[in-house]
Amino acid sequence: MFDGRLLNGVSVLMAVVEGGSFVRGAEVLGLTPSGVSRAVSRLEARIGVRLLDRTTRALRLTDDGARFYEQVVPLLSGIEEAATTVAGVAQSVRGRLRINVDPYFSRLLLAPRLGAFLDRYPDLQIEILTRNEIGDLVADGIDVALRFGEPPQTSLIARLLLETRVVTVAAPAYIERYGRPKTPADVANHLCIHYQDPSTGRAFEWEFRHGHKVIPVETRGRILVNDAGTTLGTCLAGLGIAQVFTLGITDFLDRGELVDLFPDWKDELYPLYAFYPSRHHVPAKVRAFIDFCVDILG
Repeated sequence: MFDGRLLNGVSVLMAVVEGGSFVRGAEVLGLTPSGVSRAVSRLEARIGVRLLDRTTRALRLTDDGARFYEQVVPLLSGIEEAATTVAGVAQSVRGRLRINVDPYFSRLLLAPRLGAFLDRYPDLQIEILTRNEIGDLVADGIDVALRFGEPPQTSLIARLLLETRVVTVAAPAYIERYGRPKTPADVANHLCIHYQDPSTGRAFEWEFRHGHKVIPVETRGRILVNDAGTTLGTCLAGLGIAQVFTLGITDFLDRGELVDLFPDWKDELYPLYAFYPSRHHVPAKVRAFIDFCVDILG
């Protein structure tokens, strides 16, 4: 079993030998000379070997001490080198980055712009997992996750990236066939594309917000999906009215492929969060990815 006290004693011995005295070794370590002397004595007692010959004027390694010192110095140097290497990697954007991303964000926003991120960091490899639920980041070996919605009760660190507006839209083909609802309450008489709440398995309830005014509407429809991209696709096909994020659909609205049915009811917002395991020593690759997401979100 690894004994940290043994390693500490060897470190003290190295400082004494390199400094040439207990006083100089103590100055390097920030200890008292008597504390350094006791640490070396404890090391000698632990391994059962006298390591240093001490006189009032000098000290030197015994034969056993010299052999011991020659064997442990390369090991400690290796530990120091490993620590330096790991610290350097943590501060540089390199290695493998595993991200758990909301499928909608991945398809419409991340994937088209990912090339710029890879060009910026040529020593980085990315593994993208698209899931509807965040899961256990630590157990799954995930570095960072992106999710819409309020953060769950979790020990993960959550950073708000943006709040996107929720809009109620329909394709021109749907409006031509079924007519356009004039008020939010009229949506109750139309076919709606429902989105499944992963926590309950049931469809999210619809509501409309204008300032402090909130109107819940009981909707009906034959389609229930658990993927925002499928919601968008079925809506574009004219199969029903949908509530979607403005994030990622402005081009469809600009081209007239979707119609914002109630532009005055624009006050329902939905957040996008980045999640990562700890706020301490956040790897540079995680910070770089979150910053990149903030850039592409504008």
